[in-house]
Amino acid sequence: MTKADRPPSVERLLTALRRRDGRSDARTSDRRESATRESDAVLAIARAVIEDERSRLVDRRPPRTIEQLADAAVDARDRFADPLLTGPTRVLNATGVILHTNLGRAPWPEAAIAAATRAAAGYSLLEFDPAAGRRGPRFRAAEDHLIALTGAEDALITVNNAAALALAVGLAGRRGVAVSRGELVEIGGGVRIPEIVKRTGARLIEVGTTNRTRTADFEAPLVEGRATVVLRIHPSNFSQAGFVESPDPVSLAGLVHDHGAILVDDVGSGALLDTTPFGLAYEPMPRDRIAAGADLVTFSGDKLVGGPQAGLIVGRADLIARIRRDPLARAVRPDKVMLAAVAATLGLYRAGRATTDIPVWRMIADTTESLGARANALVTGLPTDARKMVSVSLMLSAVGGGSLPGQLLESVGLVVRGPSATALAARLRAGDPPVIGRVESGAVLLDLRTVDPRDDVALAGALVRSLAGARSRSKG
Repeated sequence: MTKADRPPSVERLLTALRRRDGRSDARTSDRRESATRESDAVLAIARAVIEDERSRLVDRRPPRTIEQLADAAVDARDRFADPLLTGPTRVLNATGVILHTNLGRAPWPEAAIAAATRAAAGYSLLEFDPAAGRRGPRFRAAEDHLIALTGAEDALITVNNAAALALAVGLAGRRGVAVSRGELVEIGGGVRIPEIVKRTGARLIEVGTTNRTRTADFEAPLVEGRATVVLRIHPSNFSQAGFVESPDPVSLAGLVHDHGAILVDDVGSGALLDTTPFGLAYEPMPRDRIAAGADLVTFSGDKLVGGPQAGLIVGRADLIARIRRDPLARAVRPDKVMLAAVAATLGLYRAGRATTDIPVWRMIADTTESLGARANALVTGLPTDARKMVSVSLMLSAVGGGSLPGQLLESVGLVVRGPSATALAARLRAGDPPVIGRVESGAVLLDLRTVDPRDDVALAGALVRSLAGARSRSKG
């Protein structure tokens, strides 16, 4: 590379940036001293831009002027502070999977978004008693909602359900935790129930068999004093059929309490509404398990509850008090934003507005009639060339997110056919906004159950652009 082909120095670019910012480096001729006055961030950006220019010149691309390089540095600096670019990219979920783990699970209710924004925007009475003018109890609106919704004596919020489960199991100390072999499941991310139990320092005691476990199977470790906690895990991310049996919750609670032990019931997705009126199988509700005698019930906040990621523990006040004193509880304590969003989400249940205001339940409750009307309107609004490639069809949606495995909801969406379904799906994913659908039988399926009606116009635009690209490629 000749001298003429070399990029300008980092210092020269920094000088150009200082001029843009209305500053001068005339006070010193020492380049090293001048460079040290720059923040580490600006210096790093300048170096990256010059390195990129060096690569461009090696590839025989035209050199950029110092002003063009300064433009590139300013653009890079601004991107770091752009809230639309610093977080995960927002997408349109047209997969039909309501709780899509890879797409962030539950979209938040507007009330939760507003509450979180308010909490993040300034100071709040998080742990302050305004009447006394000193520290007070931590914000408890979310816990109070949980008590009212589940009939529990007390409640506690953690950062996720794995943390909630670990805290509950930790009540066993170094003693035993009895679990059915059929419930030693993997909960996601390669994390397994046996690993959680062992990580707390407790001893895992397996009872029963993979497919059949009875209440009597728990008697021996309880009678012998080896188990001080019995853990039930609801199989929310898989299902068993055929020659299967599990303990009755009431009879198991009776046995556990007869021996002075603690019954912890993890219900996973934590439905706070009955799922059966929506054509789905019954999902255990925290209130039902508390009524059946469970001492503690744990569940997630970002699955069927439909709010932000959180772990929710409800149950006996004395046990919750013990958990609060556990040092680990401090390590997994949620911040003010999560607490505000969880409280706002739970408040919608108490207001009777879950199926209208919580997106997860609004999607579950949506009808094929309304979905069909949206689908027909979308197709009608497409240009003639695009309309020929799109049809309306019935399809099946899933709840997803480790909830209600195998349960499907009849839905309506768009079937898009082109020269290559795989290529069309890729173009939709690469668009703005990205649209995530699914490919089946040589076509791209866009399920409207998981697309917010307010995004129908954006979906139509993305579809038109992708189909135009497909037509131009096929002609080429």
